[in-house]
This record gives sequence, C-alpha cells and structure tokens, in this order.
Amino acid sequence: MTASGNTAARQNPGRDAAPGRSIVSVQLLVRLAQDHGVETATCLRHTGLDSGDLADAHQVIAPAQELQVAANLVAALPEHPTLGLEAGMRYHLGIYGVWGFALATSPTPRALADIALRYLDLSFAFVRFGLTLDHGTASVTLDDQAIPATVRSFMLQRDFAAMINALTEVMPGARPFQRIDLSLREPADPTPYERLCGLRPRFEQDCHRITFTPGFLDQPLPRGDALIARACEDHCRRLLDRQRQRNGLSAQVRDRLLRTPHRMPSLMAIADELHLSERSLRRRLQAEDTSFRALADEVRKALAVELLTKAGLKLDEIAGRLGYADAGSFIHAFKRWTGESPTQFRRQYWKD
Repeated sequence: MTASGNTAARQNPGRDAAPGRSIVSVQLLVRLAQDHGVETATCLRHTGLDSGDLADAHQVIAPAQELQVAANLVAALPEHPTLGLEAGMRYHLGIYGVWGFALATSPTPRALADIALRYLDLSFAFVRFGLTLDHGTASVTLDDQAIPATVRSFMLQRDFAAMINALTEVMPGARPFQRIDLSLREPADPTPYERLCGLRPRFEQDCHRITFTPGFLDQPLPRGDALIARACEDHCRRLLDRQRQRNGLSAQVRDRLLRTPHRMPSLMAIADELHLSERSLRRRLQAEDTSFRALADEVRKALAVELLTKAGLKLDEIAGRLGYADAGSFIHAFKRWTGESPTQFRRQYWKD
C-alpha cells in the first residue's frame, strides 16, 4: 500500500489478460434462475455452454461466458430490481477455495483486504475494488465501469453483496459500516439493502463507496491465524500464476505459435487451421481478453528470456530463432516488452 501524507490507497492490480474462471459461479446463477422459474437453456443461450458443462465442477470458462449468463438472467427477470443482491448472497467463502480460506483465517480486516485485493482474480468478481485510507478512516470503492452496461447494475449488486457476505462470515454479528454510497438509482423498496448491510445506503451518489467505522481495519478477527493465512497466501500466489496461463482458444493459438517461433504463422493461417474466419478468431480472442498480437508477443518474450538466460547465443542468433529479420528488430521488440535492452537484461540476470 502506497502512502502520501495521511492518505493511502490501494487497488487490486489490473490484468494483462483476464484468466479463465471456474464454472461454479455460473452454476450459482443458473440455480438462482431455476428458483425463479427460468429454464437452464434460457440461461445458457449464446454462451456455448450446455447442461453437460454445468455438471462438470472442474470446467473452466471465459469471463464473457459468465457475463452472457448474467445478461440472459437479467433479460428473463426484468421485474426483479435487486436480483443481483439475491445472487451475491449465495456467494459464500467456501466456494472460493483457498482464496476464501485465506480470507477466513486473516488475523485482521487489514490483512484480509490485502489478500482479497491482491488475489481478486481468484474470486468471481467483475467489479474492481480499491481500498483507501484517509486520516485513519478506511473505505472501499467499487468500480463497475468496465462491465457491460446491460449487466452493470446486476454485477455491481452481486459483487457488493458477495463482499458483505464475506465480511459477515469472518465477523459474525458485526456492523462495521459507517456509511454506504451507491451510484445506483434508489429502489422503490430499499429493504433488501438494509437487511444485508444493517443500514440504508445513500443512493444516486457520485461513486460506489463503503466507509468503515474508525479502527475497523485493525480489529482482531475471531478465526484469524497468521501462519495459516500466510500459507494460504503462498498457495494463492502459485494458483494465480497457473490460472493466468492461457486457456481456451488462447491456449490453442499460443501452442501453435510455440511450434514454429522462427516462422510464426499469420492470423489468417491459424484461423484456417482452426476452421474459423479471421473475424471470428479475433472476436473469440477478444472475449478471452487477449489478441493475436498479444499472444505472439507473449510467446516471443518468454522464449527470448529463456534464450538470453539459458543459452550462450548472440543477439542475432536469438533474433533469427524468434523470426526477426535482424538483431535491431529484436532489440526494439524486447525493449517494448521489458523496458530494457536484451544486453541489459542478460547482464542484470547474471549479476543477480
């Protein structure tokens, strides 16, 4: 957490490319739909998923697929203005695996917030959370601007309620909220919010912000165990590293590029191999929050680092193995990836 004077702020890091996610969240949304009389087929429309996928708890899906399920749910139940709250209350720490266990065993809310924000990509959140300290008062901001407008209100409600649920689980009976501001339109009946939070939010504000009571961050948590929390955090770090490895169509493209890095195929060639049009390939990669160029750069960067650190090759030899016409083109690309030249990188590596 960086600080300036009496004000400090921290946000969960942005993602170079959103990793795939467990289908468990979609399973919860489908069950919610079923409880309201909406058929599973309606929920899965335009997602590429079927009932067989839902039965596989180990299935990994793209974030865009979950957003489409949410869009289908919202379209099917337009008369439920707080449907997102109802969804979020179904998200308990146990469904998150080791990330949830790390939160449950955090010694203080401050430690909990640190782990939650750092490894937020292990959750199902689409909202981006930020923690701010101002003269000892802590508040959490919720940024929903990157969420498609059709499901923005639903996802804001869902992730907001899931966050409140998590705090309630680690601090049973506690009411740590001093004030809650939401940009959402004020509902005709705010009772669901009051039952969830223990107070009535202020609606139609400039931003989404939850302000905590003074001293909240450093209160001891009843199930806190620093040693267990640290072990869970290490596991979260390894899990997130693995999860951020490309999956889905991105994995297929990446693997194909790795086969011939000295003569990388074009977007058109890979689209032909996958029996897709170029437009479809671009669109599906975009749904996985990446692009053909980003994947090609990722492959070349990984191989360049390996060749620079594991083999005694000259720069023009490395350039040739990566398909560059000359060392100058490779040096320019490497600087764009890392901010330093291959020579500087290699010198620093061997120095370390």
